[in-house]
Amino acid sequence: MDARISGPGFWEEQETAQQLLRERTALEKSVEGWDRLNRQVEEIQLFIEMGTEQEDEATLAEVHDLNDELERGVAAAEFQKMLSGPHDRSNCFFSINAGAGGTESQDWAEMLLRMYLRYCERRGWKSDITDYQAGDEAGVKGVTFAVTGEHAYGYLKAEIGIHRLVRISPFDSNARRHTSFASVFVFPEIADSIDVKIVESDLRVDTYRSSGAGGQHVNTTDSAVRITHLPTGVVVACQTERSQHLNKATAMRVLRAKLYEKEVLEREAQAAEISGEKKEIGWGSQIRSYVLHPYKMVKDLRTGVESGNPDAVLDGDLEEFIVAYLMGVRREVKDT
Repeated sequence: MDARISGPGFWEEQETAQQLLRERTALEKSVEGWDRLNRQVEEIQLFIEMGTEQEDEATLAEVHDLNDELERGVAAAEFQKMLSGPHDRSNCFFSINAGAGGTESQDWAEMLLRMYLRYCERRGWKSDITDYQAGDEAGVKGVTFAVTGEHAYGYLKAEIGIHRLVRISPFDSNARRHTSFASVFVFPEIADSIDVKIVESDLRVDTYRSSGAGGQHVNTTDSAVRITHLPTGVVVACQTERSQHLNKATAMRVLRAKLYEKEVLEREAQAAEISGEKKEIGWGSQIRSYVLHPYKMVKDLRTGVESGNPDAVLDGDLEEFIVAYLMGVRREVKDT
């Protein structure tokens, strides 16, 4: 890679050059991490020898602290190994859709939107809403946002599925308990080097006036774009830019990603059927419960990870749930 980067004509293809630089940076981080762990091992061995020879309890106590630090480093390296899928380093598109239940579910979908935007902020990722369908009275019917950052898809794919909320409804004058559902789906942004065939005649492009909570989401011209892929029925939209051209370009990026992911899921389903496996596609199943009444708890139904502080979770404190899922943690789970 260094030879290619320093070679003539490297910057003639800007996008290819930038992609190679990103790959090199990622590999460099891996090498540096490995070297750092090896240096820590050598340092610990040296301290053990010194502490043993001199019978120095203080040195041996320091060994204990260094070993804890090494264990954390190894755990982090092991987790990075789990993010080695073909698109795990990619940016992604994140969609939330309210389930049946009207205003209750639409309000829940907006709570999830805030939670995930806060999580992206904690990780230092950039997020941009590309499509926002406001609820009838409150919340959102559906929303899609783009996430830009290292391993965005690798982390956020852990959130694909149905999310359930149990609470006393703020919209019920009788203060009854309600259960609401919303679905989450995540798909990676596909590089231009991957061939996704889209025939122009297969597309229906509609333009309309942007709508939303106000401000930048509301335009005075028909700049919003909705694209329907007729053979598959996949529909995408973008309304955040004031330019119809820019909205269409973003919508096409989302469409390429959705069609690619759809093809991957269909191939996996066919392979599972041929091999006799019953492999469940995650987004159609309930993965996590958020209970705010009569007690407070968030429980992941795949891993058994629990939190007694739903306020923190809904403020974006999701790392424990995501890491446990990606590491393949499986605990005995009783339904909540």
